[in-house]
Amino acid sequence: MDELSRLKLEAAAFRGLVQHLQKRTDLQNIDMMALAGFCRNCLGKWYLAAARSEGVPLSEAEAKQAVYGMPYEEWKAKYQTELTDKQQQAYQDTKPLHAVIDVPKG
Repeated sequence: MDELSRLKLEAAAFRGLVQHLQKRTDLQNIDMMALAGFCRNCLGKWYLAAARSEGVPLSEAEAKQAVYGMPYEEWKAKYQTELTDKQQQAYQDTKPLHAVIDVPKG
């Protein structure tokens, strides 16, 4: 497969994941972190890191909005639920497995 085709497929897969997560507003980030080691915020940080590495001007708020489909604060107000003790414990138990994202300074 040539490089351009690979990049197009990766971009399409990313867009599909983002669209799915935008529909699954019932899925809390804390649960994603405990189960998969990443969440919507991580995707936003990867997006921001990619923009900065390519010299594309993008703010953290813009990167999160690209993933959430709306401003982050609006998503939190509409969909984020109260954190339970069980969720917090699962998050802590899996912390060593969480994504590590290096976002270059912009």
